[in-house]
Amino acid sequence: MSVSIVVGSQWGDEGKGKVVDLLSSKVDIVARYQGGANAGHTIKIGDKQFIFHLIPSGILHDNVICIIGNGVVIEPKALLEEIEMLEQNGITLEGRLFISHNAHLIMPYHKLLDSINESGERKIGTTGRGIGPSYIDKYARKGIRIADLLNKEILKEKIRTNLKEKNNLLKKVYEHEELNVDEIINECLDFDRKIDKYITDTSAYLNDALEQQKSILLEGAQGALLDVDHGTYPYVTSSNPTSGGACTGTGIPPTKITKVIGIVKAYTTRVGLGPFPTELFDEDGKKLAEIGVEFGATTGRPRRCGWLDTFLVNYSRRINGINRAVITKLDVLSHFENIKVCTAYEINGKQLKYFPTSEAELSQAKPVYENFKGWNTDISEINNFEDLPHEAKEYLSFIAVKCGFEISHISVGPKRSQTIEL
Repeated sequence: MSVSIVVGSQWGDEGKGKVVDLLSSKVDIVARYQGGANAGHTIKIGDKQFIFHLIPSGILHDNVICIIGNGVVIEPKALLEEIEMLEQNGITLEGRLFISHNAHLIMPYHKLLDSINESGERKIGTTGRGIGPSYIDKYARKGIRIADLLNKEILKEKIRTNLKEKNNLLKKVYEHEELNVDEIINECLDFDRKIDKYITDTSAYLNDALEQQKSILLEGAQGALLDVDHGTYPYVTSSNPTSGGACTGTGIPPTKITKVIGIVKAYTTRVGLGPFPTELFDEDGKKLAEIGVEFGATTGRPRRCGWLDTFLVNYSRRINGINRAVITKLDVLSHFENIKVCTAYEINGKQLKYFPTSEAELSQAKPVYENFKGWNTDISEINNFEDLPHEAKEYLSFIAVKCGFEISHISVGPKRSQTIEL
């Protein structure tokens, strides 16, 4: 029996989808524990590319059970589209996909309020998928859960009560037309008919699996620096992508966790707003974006790019308990003669001891760099660590020492086959 957690160690977009797909071949169950359709986990197999927003990335392995945990907020349309896409590709879901009865739904009013808020003066840079407003209702104890679909009268009453409040807000504050309550109720009832066969008590299912000595991989979305408690607040997501969220988001107790695997991109990217100490605005930044194809899998927005920040990753290691790491997109750096790595921050000439998560401090932080010679050769077809250029091995060794973890895998391209296992 083993329970491993896969976490993004930076601001998301580290390549978790490929890694989860790769690791899934050796486990029985993969469970997604937080976030919603704001995630975009990309997997490339041969010439075929799959992008998952809600369904765990292990679904492409026929023998793997996939679970959407209670910590996830589910947008009905997005889930149904994903199910349809998989079925069209000949992938069987019945008996392999289970959805928590305690997971909350993203309602049409959540998406509308999210887009209205993002059009205002105080932007966060969200995906506009209704994630934040859905979590707000969850913690205000007004949320609509999957379990509510089972009792149609209670469901109708909850939706009518919620929509009365939302429509009042839309009309009087935002001067927006009201939403139709009957349309939303009918959408929910239609959704219930289509997904009823997938619903179960996933916490009970997972704990029963542990008693049967099954191996489980817990998949997070976004990254540690977007965690609502430990991230660069307020430019964060509305849930806990850190390893602690894996337990609350699935119902697996922390005493059962055996390994935390951090996914670390060989450089740093960020989508949306917020301070970014190593961000590049020069030709190197443009080069990273172009070669790395740095566009969001969910929104298509360009990602901001900068050099690797080990000060940030070391903070992530500490709050997540990362003991193994996967380095992704190392091949992108093959096109640089000189590479920089941030090892510390300074504010007013004084080096910081701890990573600053406040907007005010992080905005003032100046990166302290160490310089590395690039390897200037294509490594995308290398499948053995010993065959990597000396400079690439030096770069990886420095990361491991500076961040305090072992490197278990290195990704040198988007395909499954383009991975080096150490």
